[in-house]
Amino acid sequence: MSGARGLLVLRAGALTTVQDRGRPGYAHLGVPRSGALDAGAHALANRLVGNPVAAATLETTLDGVALRALAPVTVAVTGAPCPVRASGRAVAWGEPVWLPGGAELDVGRAVSGLRSYVAVRGGFGVPAVLGSRATDLLSGLGPPVLTAGTLLPVDPPGPDPVRGADGAGAGGRAAGAGAAGSELVLPLRLGPRADWFTAESIAGLWRSGYRVSALSNRIGLRTEAGPPLRRARGGELPSEGMVLGAVQVPPDGLPVLFLADHPVTGGYPVIGVIPEGPPLDAAAQARPGTGVRFVRARRN
Repeated sequence: MSGARGLLVLRAGALTTVQDRGRPGYAHLGVPRSGALDAGAHALANRLVGNPVAAATLETTLDGVALRALAPVTVAVTGAPCPVRASGRAVAWGEPVWLPGGAELDVGRAVSGLRSYVAVRGGFGVPAVLGSRATDLLSGLGPPVLTAGTLLPVDPPGPDPVRGADGAGAGGRAAGAGAAGSELVLPLRLGPRADWFTAESIAGLWRSGYRVSALSNRIGLRTEAGPPLRRARGGELPSEGMVLGAVQVPPDGLPVLFLADHPVTGGYPVIGVIPEGPPLDAAAQARPGTGVRFVRARRN
């Protein structure tokens, strides 16, 4: 592979996967959507290197990844702020970085937030499954979780130029991307099963705080340390369709926010849904122990 466009994984980190915008439209076949958890950071990384937003990037978890360029490439790192080094030299986070052939890119431990995104000009050319190159941890579809020694092919670049942060378009201010605050505020639209919970529990939901549990993953953000939501009715709920951002309440009463690798059906009541957009991106960056507060979503 000498001279080929590709990146060799030297250090895979705690969890690094290939992600794109996912594979929506297959829920009726039991296939989750998957895709980048922080969709905004994924899109920004692609814009910085002149890729279409659908190009595949790498999603790292907490401690980054290390790669070797087999030929000259341009890369960018966004999402959780972290130190970035090219062959031992500090380079910019949130800006395009040119790597000569043989150079090593080291994406370090996140300073804040949880997940960083690595884009390469042309996009990662791993095989697509059902139209997507995303790794789905629940179904097992897509490329496997990266390990040291994995060779990642890179597709030819498109016609759009490499951009700096100033030219990344609306929302392209990389300096703030992926920054995690001390509290995660989630706007919740009640329904479809809010009537399964007591009025007192729902009123208490707006007044109470929770914390992100260490059991959270790409499937869902689990909460802890808050008051359990009490049922207004007993019995079992037949399995029904689930959407990205659904907040399901299992028997322990502690809300679970479904993220990109969520199951397509579930049998516990969904008290409400978090709309797609910045709130879900923020949830992707919330570390265990981060405070969580639910607020009423504004109606458009």
